[in-house]
Amino acid sequence: MTTSITMIGTGSAFAKRYYNNNAIIDADSFRLLLDCGITGPAALHQLGIRFGDLDAVLVSHTHGDHVGGLEELAFQMMFVHQRKPVLYLPQPLREPLWEHTLKGGLTQGPLQSLDDFFDVREMPVGEPTTIAPGLVVEPIQTEHIEGRLSYSFLINGTFFYSADMKFNPELLQQLVDERGVQLIFHDCQLIAPGVVHACIDELLTLPEHIQAITKLMHYGDTMPDFIGRTGSMSFIEQGKTYEVT
Repeated sequence: MTTSITMIGTGSAFAKRYYNNNAIIDADSFRLLLDCGITGPAALHQLGIRFGDLDAVLVSHTHGDHVGGLEELAFQMMFVHQRKPVLYLPQPLREPLWEHTLKGGLTQGPLQSLDDFFDVREMPVGEPTTIAPGLVVEPIQTEHIEGRLSYSFLINGTFFYSADMKFNPELLQQLVDERGVQLIFHDCQLIAPGVVHACIDELLTLPEHIQAITKLMHYGDTMPDFIGRTGSMSFIEQGKTYEVT
């Protein structure tokens, strides 16, 4: 069984040339939306994908470029497609996602909880969850912004997707050298210093064998100026599909 990922957006929170860094993961006939940011609905529309075509959505953390489109998703699924969307999330994100992000826009009448709008599937952190045949996801807590929970994902044991995270070479080396990761999609800040994301200068210090399997995403509008300046790493292209496992 082949699992593939299509980046419906590859841009940073401030990018204007690129959509928010969100993705579609296809495992056989199962389709998972990984994060749904502010531009997520438009990006899906451009690719001809309706919310009703999705089997589930998975969220990494509560920044707007990763969850800002969930309100539209919930309402479209309720009023257009007339079914409750399946929402996977690391268990500690349940409360902040509802209380700090979605509650103000979604609540109406008797609909007063996350469960009123989503079929919520909580995932234990640091343990694999089988989402569908051929699609196993392990949330790994990674450091992004102080005081805000953020999770990256190990998919099918061999593909690491970093969501948003500070540079953590020890984790990357452990994943590759000890756990057998064969492909990394890593968010990157183009200009140093890296503050809440790893920057290219930091990622260039990784061992060659890790750089060789690392692709860069979540970049700013000046990305074309950095082509050829990323060592063995390469930039992910928006809208392109990559086989990952």
